Amino acid sequence: MLSTAILFPGQGSQELNMGRDVAEAQSSAMDLWILAEKHSGLKLREIYWGAPDATPAPEMSDTKALQPALTVVNVSLWLAARPKAAELNIVGVAGHSLGEFAALAAAGVLSVEDVVKAVCERGKLMAGAGKEGHGMAAVVKLPLSVVEPLVDKAAKTSGAFLRIANHNSPAQFVLSGEKPALDAAAALVKEAKGRAVPLAVSGAFHSPLMSEPANAFAKVLGGLRWQPAQFFVCMNVTGQPVRDPGVLKAMLAAQMTSSVLWTSTMQSLYAAGARRFIELGPKSVLAKLVGQNLEGKDDAIAQSAGSLDAVLAL
Repeated sequence: MLSTAILFPGQGSQELNMGRDVAEAQSSAMDLWILAEKHSGLKLREIYWGAPDATPAPEMSDTKALQPALTVVNVSLWLAARPKAAELNIVGVAGHSLGEFAALAAAGVLSVEDVVKAVCERGKLMAGAGKEGHGMAAVVKLPLSVVEPLVDKAAKTSGAFLRIANHNSPAQFVLSGEKPALDAAAALVKEAKGRAVPLAVSGAFHSPLMSEPANAFAKVLGGLRWQPAQFFVCMNVTGQPVRDPGVLKAMLAAQMTSSVLWTSTMQSLYAAGARRFIELGPKSVLAKLVGQNLEGKDDAIAQSAGSLDAVLAL
């Protein structure tokens, strides 16, 4: 039997009508949407559940709405998949940035209710911390050996802050920092025959520029009840498997100002025995990254389940 790792996506994976089929079929999932609306103060179902031919609302990319809504979708899909846990032979879980909250719920470290409440607060804090001149940009088609010196040069020549915020794959990174440095990096990326794409985010996430909301959020985490993990969680901050609730709490507190080491996370899951990687969430972003991060590992299988039917077919 193949050992399985469950993956949960983060910001950028939102889409129209996400999670609607699960919520309309399972009252427990609908209750999570209602709970998230209560704590966020937002009409999340109105924002994300338009008509089939509707144009996605601009609010779908608003951090304070996106974080609770996507988390509810991720968790709802996990709850639908949980009866299959033994059959799937789950050895570990991981989430990309925001997705770590669903991963912690899946591992039994935090209750579903605590996770929903926490991400509502996280979304508000991060949205409120956005500053003009701060941002992020994706860089593709260049290796780390080129991106690292490029980032250092852009920061030095611009006199502004810049860091690699996400290591998504060996040829996909996200930069976070101040606009002069991001602009300088974009020019250098073009010279190196790569591609830089500005991201529609409200701040310089996963960088020290988020220290103020990170400090406030650490207090929120301190008020939650933490339990030992039922199976290990590979955390973004180190990319290493963890079970101890105290360590998981500290890593989650550091996440907002630390880089997302997704390539290391995937390699750790593989090293721990995972050969089947199932993404529970919309868009299949993480499933598509499996092959890039585990190049040459022909026994690694990637799957995505973003709907109730897909989960039931696993």
